[in-house]
Amino acid sequence: MIEIAALGKTYRSLFGSRTVPALDNVTLRVAPGEVVGVAGPNGAGKSTLISILLGFLKPTGGQARIAGQAPRAYVESRGASYLPELLPLPPRWTTETALRRHATLAGVPAEAVAARAQHMVEWLGLEEHRKKDVRQLSKGTLQRLGLAQALIGDSDLVVLDEPTHGLDPLWTQRFRDIVRELRRPARCILIASHDLAELERLADRVAILHQGRLERVVSAGVAAADEEPAVYRISVTGAAEMIARIFPSATPVEGRANEWRLRGRVPELNRGLSELIAAGAVVVAFAPESSRLESEFRAAVEGR
Repeated sequence: MIEIAALGKTYRSLFGSRTVPALDNVTLRVAPGEVVGVAGPNGAGKSTLISILLGFLKPTGGQARIAGQAPRAYVESRGASYLPELLPLPPRWTTETALRRHATLAGVPAEAVAARAQHMVEWLGLEEHRKKDVRQLSKGTLQRLGLAQALIGDSDLVVLDEPTHGLDPLWTQRFRDIVRELRRPARCILIASHDLAELERLADRVAILHQGRLERVVSAGVAAADEEPAVYRISVTGAAEMIARIFPSATPVEGRANEWRLRGRVPELNRGLSELIAAGAVVVAFAPESSRLESEFRAAVEGR
């Protein structure tokens, strides 16, 4: 759905004496049905990439296409669901007013605006806030209103910039459910975030930008299970001899009784765990020692 080829964007100083490259030779394809994360340190080019994909900016090199169209033409004809990092809303609008007006802007038919706004109020837990002015909303509630305004249309292009910023732990978890509900074969979802742990849960792949360049694209979540081996920790009770037999390369964690490190791919480790449980061991915990995405991110940013 999204095709980016050798994309570049250079900003010039006010008098044109200095240039600053924001994006440099970025190439990426995003298929319909995918959830793709965009990660990178501050100044990596994430905001510039989003602005080009939404048609706010024109590239200075290469091109971006959405369903075969230039971004601006696509957004004007088919719309986009967009949550900016900072949501500017008139402070005296009520939550309900904001949703109804954004529904109209999103092309919701007039006769369906009220029902669509009500659906978003219920979906994003805004019922008790519907008559409040925007200026009265807490940071987390304002973020949920931002999600509601972004999703009140029904676009196949969804772009969310730092969507969990300000959300409490409960709504961060609920946001994961929202993303699962948003998935459909024709829809492309882009999520830009500094929260690598959430991107690993939500995305199929994560594009890592650094200093305007696409350093690498990392498979995430279930899609990463069959790729490179990773180190996991397992905690079991009363099974030292079984661990040594089933996982010969396992090493005990110093200072942690009944805890070992295992290295391997998820499918083969699962087979070993099944054998371990069948032999009578009680598995107390099993988890990656460190996030694969975090490791890839650090390597990309540090040039390793």
